[in-house]
Amino acid sequence: MASVTSLTASVHQRLADALTAALPEAGSADPLLRRSDRADFQANGILALAKKAKANPRELATQVVARVESGEVIKDIEVSGPGFLNITITDRAITENLAARYADGERLGVPLVEHPGTTVIDYAQPNVAKEMHVGHLRSAVIGDAVVQILEFVGESVVRRHHIGDWGTQFGMLIQYLIEHPHELDHQGGEVSGEEAMSNLNRLYKAARTLFDSDEEFKTRARRRVVDLQAGEPETLAMWQKFVDESKIYFYSVFEKLDMEIRDPDVVGESGYNDMLDETCRLLEESGVAVRSEGALCVFFDDIKGPEGNPVPLIVRKSDGGYGYAATDLSAIRDRVFRLKASTLLYVVDARQSLHFKMVFETARRAGWLNDDVKAHQLAFGTVLGKDGKPFKTREGETIRLVDLLEEAIERATTVVREKAEKVGLSEQEIVENGRYVGIGAVKYADLSTSAVRDYKFDLDQMVSLNGDTSVYLQYAYARIRSIFGKAGDRTALAHPELELAPAERELGLHLDRFAETLEEVAAEYAPHKLAAYLYQLASLYTTFYDQCPVIKPAPAQEVAENRLFLCDLTARTLHQGMALLGIRTPERL
Repeated sequence: MASVTSLTASVHQRLADALTAALPEAGSADPLLRRSDRADFQANGILALAKKAKANPRELATQVVARVESGEVIKDIEVSGPGFLNITITDRAITENLAARYADGERLGVPLVEHPGTTVIDYAQPNVAKEMHVGHLRSAVIGDAVVQILEFVGESVVRRHHIGDWGTQFGMLIQYLIEHPHELDHQGGEVSGEEAMSNLNRLYKAARTLFDSDEEFKTRARRRVVDLQAGEPETLAMWQKFVDESKIYFYSVFEKLDMEIRDPDVVGESGYNDMLDETCRLLEESGVAVRSEGALCVFFDDIKGPEGNPVPLIVRKSDGGYGYAATDLSAIRDRVFRLKASTLLYVVDARQSLHFKMVFETARRAGWLNDDVKAHQLAFGTVLGKDGKPFKTREGETIRLVDLLEEAIERATTVVREKAEKVGLSEQEIVENGRYVGIGAVKYADLSTSAVRDYKFDLDQMVSLNGDTSVYLQYAYARIRSIFGKAGDRTALAHPELELAPAERELGLHLDRFAETLEEVAAEYAPHKLAAYLYQLASLYTTFYDQCPVIKPAPAQEVAENRLFLCDLTARTLHQGMALLGIRTPERL
């Protein structure tokens, strides 16, 4: 089905046409339309236009009103104050527009982008042979939501998980595994993610102890780094064991986060090894990078250290080794020229902003990024404890991600169990819903905060039934679904001929904004704006439910059907919106 024109767009077009007719010299004028508490919409654009044309704003506003096409969509339009326009929509237009969205199935009238590009999104980047901690949470959760949103609006998305799977520490690990070849063997077949991480932790500690105490082992380990970089077969085979064992663990954590991670999308630092030398050659030959004290560097006029000296991006070290910059620049080349990306999106900690600023500028100077191919860091802040300090254990250690998720599920399951008897949930449903509520609570707390801001991790608040939480939204959805079990022979059916109560109008106008909200969210990579929209939707629904009886006391048949229609469309919008944030909405809760 074709996309549905929103009421905002319809009113905007009518006002723009009237403005052009009243003030032809203004050309294509923007009426600056927004929602208002004085009417359905308010237009503020006439003030600036009148000032530019040296006209009286109220007189110009009156001329515009006379030229506005009203009737089907606009019920009333009046001049207010110095030249504002207050616009009221007809009840029929609200219901008809919502009916068109309702008929559009899961898409709910959301249009596909006209000129889709290819976005390569780099997110969820754990390190091989290392445990995932709370610091890995935001990249995974924010990145997954942005992927879902971009795909829903029609963008072609390539996922990339740039895992840390290369570097000098592997010399120590591989050498130890060669000398103790059965440390990662699986005696009883498949192992769980926790067992895999336990194996890796045990091996890492043993290798580190030996490395620190045995000079001969340390020498062998350092030699093994050279073998790894040279691609020596036995060394690579052992390295692959670490990668495979780590993936068992990674995937178990991502599964707990209710995220899909596909094996072909995992392309770590090692995936660009063959490109590093050519990347350096291209940068040096083009003059973008220069040799300085034996290293290959890129300098920037506006980036200086504490003492005012230029801070370079080191692409190749003086000893011939490659740093993160060479890998990141090679990844850009691969994503631009092989994957044909038009946008590169990096969901990476804000503390790495300087590094990415230098990498992107280097790629621009080299011609790999330009007006047609852009790179953007979706920087995110830090997860804080209740005390406002970086989230740590009482002993001051970084919190394991899997422990945090398990606690969230445990707390949520307690909340679900307290309500279970009233709804008649089975034990299986309690356990399943507890998982959905717990993981949803963690995700929503993250996604309802602007990515660049830090946020406090407070599980008590996250699993609260009140306030701006995913649990509140999930319960709103389940409550709507329960209504249909009590509706008898009444069905959801739009009745455009009916007058709407104030709470019905407010709910309807907000439902109509779903498409334009998603368009803004996708353009700005701002899932927190979708979370805010959904919270307001649930709040407006609560008001509607309190003020407009759906089942008891029984309203007239047509009124009941129209209200059931509003209920169903609200539920569908909540369900789809939450799914785009990566959060489940159980049917019964």
